[in-house]
Amino acid sequence: MRTLLGKLPLLLCALLATGAAAQVSALRATSSNHLNGSKSSYLQRASQQPIDWYPWGEEAFRKAKELDRPILLDLGAEWCPYCAQMDRESYERPEMAKFINDHFVSIKVDYDMQPGIAARLQRAQAYMNLPAGLPLTAFLSPSGKLYFGGGYFPAEPRGGKPSLGEMLEGALCLFREQRKTIESGGFDVWTQEGV
Repeated sequence: MRTLLGKLPLLLCALLATGAAAQVSALRATSSNHLNGSKSSYLQRASQQPIDWYPWGEEAFRKAKELDRPILLDLGAEWCPYCAQMDRESYERPEMAKFINDHFVSIKVDYDMQPGIAARLQRAQAYMNLPAGLPLTAFLSPSGKLYFGGGYFPAEPRGGKPSLGEMLEGALCLFREQRKTIESGGFDVWTQEGV
């Protein structure tokens, strides 16, 4: 009996952890976004994130125009360790997802499944003198003008690198305060033209 009582706190912790894990799994199972059913394993993995991700396409841009919101675009790949890290530490956090869902229309692109789009986005970032590797984090106007971006952003600022949250706030501020400049001077990811 004494041995069992000594193990009781451990057993309770295990039961609580199992219950918490079941709640997280249940939450993920009930939440999906527009990536559900994608043939890409990278996009399939993101389909259970709390971000309301769209695949690349007209529907996402229509939604951004309808809501008059900027676009957060994430280009990544299944084999990219920093893509997985950014997903885990930022895109899977409920508070980050809420901010993104409230202020942006979000697009996720698989580098390997959509190489033409990936190349277009990397050219646009390079043209704007922004990092063009993976992950690629880009901010676009609803019309498709790239105006801000970078690569991997940690959940918290470190090593002189801003956090994703800081980048989101900066992109939102630029969109709201410099809209005319963005539309006249951003790089158009549809036509591949910069001004």
